[in-house]
Amino acid sequence: MTRTNDTPPAWDERTQLTTFLDYTRGTALAKCEGVSAENARKALLPGSPLMTMSGVINHLRWVEYYWFQVILLGEEDLAPMTDEDPDREMRIAVDFPLTQLLDEYAEQSTRYRELVAETDLDTKARGTIRNGLHVDLRWILHHLIEETARHNGHLDILRELLDGTTGH
Repeated sequence: MTRTNDTPPAWDERTQLTTFLDYTRGTALAKCEGVSAENARKALLPGSPLMTMSGVINHLRWVEYYWFQVILLGEEDLAPMTDEDPDREMRIAVDFPLTQLLDEYAEQSTRYRELVAETDLDTKARGTIRNGLHVDLRWILHHLIEETARHNGHLDILRELLDGTTGH
């Protein structure tokens, strides 16, 4: 498995944050390298029937959409999740080829990388989080690093159960 380097090319805060977000994104993509379409749809954890590699990638994609477009930019939430089906992004992921989900996640990451590059870290989000606070871009980046890293652990487990592949 290959992934990006976690050592930033510069030591300012923005570069460190964006390097770690790119590193965790790259790790998620690397965990999926060589996984067949069939295996990507397999739910291997009895207590988590929606936990598939496709589901995790689709979830990561929609998580970034939510934090950047809905919270930071204040746009309307067009994500597939609903109050009745809050995990719908995980459920519908098996209807799409893993390669498509990975491509869409990578393309979206490129767009958000550009958004972050042109936005001050102190920029307050237009949307609010659950407690009514307007977080700043810095907080969003920290949150996305944490979220993506946590789900990389899920991808690690799924991949090892699927075909024995382990990473570093």
